[in-house]
Amino acid sequence: MKPGLPARFLAMIGMAALLMMGRASAADVRVMISAGFYGVYSELGPAFERASGHHLVTTRGPSMGDSPEAIPARLARGEAADVVILDGGAADELGRRDLVRADSKTELARSLIGMVVRAGAEKPDIVSVETLRNTLLAARSIAYSDSGSGTYLLTTLFPKLGIAEQIAGRSRKVRGPPSGEPVAAVVARGEAEIGFQQVSELIHVPGVTFVGTIPAEVQPTTFFAGALTRNVQQPQAASALIRFLSSAEAAPVISKAGLMPLSK
Repeated sequence: MKPGLPARFLAMIGMAALLMMGRASAADVRVMISAGFYGVYSELGPAFERASGHHLVTTRGPSMGDSPEAIPARLARGEAADVVILDGGAADELGRRDLVRADSKTELARSLIGMVVRAGAEKPDIVSVETLRNTLLAARSIAYSDSGSGTYLLTTLFPKLGIAEQIAGRSRKVRGPPSGEPVAAVVARGEAEIGFQQVSELIHVPGVTFVGTIPAEVQPTTFFAGALTRNVQQPQAASALIRFLSSAEAAPVISKAGLMPLSK
């Protein structure tokens, strides 16, 4: 364990141990997770493993979209998982398709869409809906993700602003992890003037400046959530992981990642 961890973080280890009391043996817990919550998971997952004795086997992919790596596509073709952590709306759709247990869905954090520019570039004004629209129209190139935030921009926000056709030729969809990269990486290389994605996927990428979140009037209500899959093999261990990630003790790590905790 790293030295200097805060007391609340240490308390999480004790909490996880209590969650796992009574289990006869350690288990491999297969987790499918999208990029927006991955920063939190990568920090808290090892603490859960140490406390519980379980081993997290992780597969990454977008919450939605046309990528063959997307979590819905993986589940639909029969890839094994015990728990999924992804956009809450995508979790609901998986429940309707009977790929996850709808009654197991637990919201973990709220997420906002933000914008970045290349480090050193002037920060455009996106404080109001009108200035956001003007910034989009003025941009030479625009990048957005191939998952939840990009789907919202392409199918809802751009048409709502009445600019979908005007910016179509200057916009590009960026394939995300595991085989791709964050939108901010494209902006950092100068391949797009502005880029949009969940804040948690933008703020820790070097070479960019975070401009801010899009205005509240056009900000979708997005939560990351965990849910057990229909064919879960380790339901107790998977449920314990979800409780661990949704606990009040996880809140500081969730905030640091650029998300909004639901437990305080």
